[in-house]
Amino acid sequence: MKVTENKSEGLKKEYQVQVSATDFEKKVDEKLNNIAKTAKIQGFRAGHAPKSMIKQKYRASVLGEVMEELVQSAANDIVKDNNLKPVMMPDIKITSFADGKDLEFTVSLENMPEIKLGNLNEISLTRVTAEVPAEEVEKALKYLANSRKETAKVEEDRTTVKGDTVMIDFVGTVDGVEFQGGKGANYPLELGSGSFIPGFEDQLIGKKAGDKVEVKVTFPENYHAKDLAGKAAVFTTDIKEIRVAKDVEINDEFAKSLGEESLDKLKELISNRIKGDYEQATRMKLKRELLDNLDKNYDFAAPQSLVDAEYKGIVAQYEQAKKHNQLDESEKAKPEEEILSEYKDIAVRRVKLGLLLSEIGKDAKITVNPEDINAAIMNEAKKYPGQEKAVFDYYLKNKQAIESLKAPVFEEKIIDYIVSQAKVADKVVSVEELYKFDEDAKPAKKTAKKESKAEKKEPEAKAEKPAKKTAKKAS
Repeated sequence: MKVTENKSEGLKKEYQVQVSATDFEKKVDEKLNNIAKTAKIQGFRAGHAPKSMIKQKYRASVLGEVMEELVQSAANDIVKDNNLKPVMMPDIKITSFADGKDLEFTVSLENMPEIKLGNLNEISLTRVTAEVPAEEVEKALKYLANSRKETAKVEEDRTTVKGDTVMIDFVGTVDGVEFQGGKGANYPLELGSGSFIPGFEDQLIGKKAGDKVEVKVTFPENYHAKDLAGKAAVFTTDIKEIRVAKDVEINDEFAKSLGEESLDKLKELISNRIKGDYEQATRMKLKRELLDNLDKNYDFAAPQSLVDAEYKGIVAQYEQAKKHNQLDESEKAKPEEEILSEYKDIAVRRVKLGLLLSEIGKDAKITVNPEDINAAIMNEAKKYPGQEKAVFDYYLKNKQAIESLKAPVFEEKIIDYIVSQAKVADKVVSVEELYKFDEDAKPAKKTAKKESKAEKKEPEAKAEKPAKKTAKKAS
């Protein structure tokens, strides 16, 4: 077998392989001889059929088997002899194959880049933290109190004002035809809450109990029900009664109604939960700074096949967001060509950081053990209060779901390891500064903001065989 390196361009390599007709025929004969030992052909005892008959019956199928074995063996030898680490399975193309002729084919592959790890002790990071302001706890208490407010019927003869709750029956129509989901009875609507279509609540202010109001509104262009988006509608609305909210006194009794033994304990619980949100923001910023540092200080080529796969995934997300009118305002303001160009850069960054983190994890011998997975499942369950058992059952019955936890757990362990090796300076900042991200997200909304947009995701190091899977999330 003759192997020649055809061409090499960056990480892409191609080899030309030639197997002589003599060597090929030798392999074919070996297989036919093995078959002849046990072959059963009518008129002959097993293993005693003439070689000519064995060839006539089995040669065609043996040719395919031999070719497949030689091609696979050659590809494996090329990888081994040249110390290659293919990103994906080599691409093999037969260029010449005919009975009695030399077998010729090419083996093309993309090799993993060589990543030389530096000294992690030289990385300098700043970990910003914030104290929980007392007013934030008070705000949370007031929010809880407002959510548990009870209402009392207004007995006096007066018109509605903003802040009142009206009990209404309503029927919605578009072009005189009722539509699904546009009907309700004894519905409590707080005027000014903004919970209904814009303009709906305003038309019920200044009315009295017993009034029948024709509320005329237009559904927003981005309304979730596409058949109603942008259409004018009329809601025939009966105001059955007016109710006013009664203030809830924030005291020990209020705390007990929420399952806490005292108001102080409730405040402590709220403070700890807010602090937990702050800690998530702290980690997010520290991780982003670390990834920016790694991206800046490590320069190596990213495998194009992984970049292409990553870019394809990003664009698919973008197209979905555009289809459902969920693009950020900044994305709406940019030409699509500019957005797609940015996404290409993001795809390269994701792939590079994912490979780099995997290499660091491998070098540090970091592994994911059952205890790590159990902790990850516990964290997932905490996100769904009251449904913890359903979450546990889901993972117990779904091996694929458990496997999906390994990569993010592996990545977080690598991040923790790098941070433990780096020089980290702690700095206390204001809440506003803590939540000041590149995306200029508002502090109150940052923790709840969805991370479906490409530039907000972090890389995902692969816990198992990272080189042979397409890259996933990154930042």
